[in-house]
Amino acid sequence: MSVSKYTVNKLIAGVANFLSTVLSPLLMPTYGTFLVLWVSVLCLLSYGTRVAVLLVCMGITCIIPLIFLGVLRHFKLVKNLHVDRREQRLIPYLFSALCYLSAAFYLYYCHSPLWFVMFMVGTAVTVLVMALINLKWKISAHMAGIGGVIGLIYQIHVQGLSAFDLFWLLCLTIIVAGLLGSARIVLKRHDIWQVVTGAVVGFMCVSLTMRFFG
Repeated sequence: MSVSKYTVNKLIAGVANFLSTVLSPLLMPTYGTFLVLWVSVLCLLSYGTRVAVLLVCMGITCIIPLIFLGVLRHFKLVKNLHVDRREQRLIPYLFSALCYLSAAFYLYYCHSPLWFVMFMVGTAVTVLVMALINLKWKISAHMAGIGGVIGLIYQIHVQGLSAFDLFWLLCLTIIVAGLLGSARIVLKRHDIWQVVTGAVVGFMCVSLTMRFFG
């Protein structure tokens, strides 16, 4: 019986770690960019153009911050690439925000729609708000990331920018967010309030930025 319980707990922890990896905050701007280019009216752009924009945004918002984290770890400024310690998150957050603003500038330079640009700006705002909160309290960056994606899908849907009905995609993303939040709690990275606060911060920052400035 104890072996069976151990196996189940190990399986749950494995699933939680898998969700935390594939839904990493570093990947959320890339996922958001993919959604913009494949489910919004921008899906009418040529395939080559969409792939090029996606790869550039992924490089700026994911690859460069990941390399920066590797450098910080090399110099022992962070314990690991997950940056679990609250006191070590400020520098990575500020650098990530700079990368997101750089991606927004790139999209603006490419004459992307303003609402697309504002998605990246909203992501940067999310990270800056998290950096401020992080001075006193650690909230979930994972949930802030997926909350921002939910805000993006919601705004594409309500502003009539979608290529097709996004209601079910929105519902699916909310369910995935619930699973991710549960995973973070199972792994004891955050409590329920840190998870909920992260999701709310991500959703509000992206959604309001796109709504009022896009």
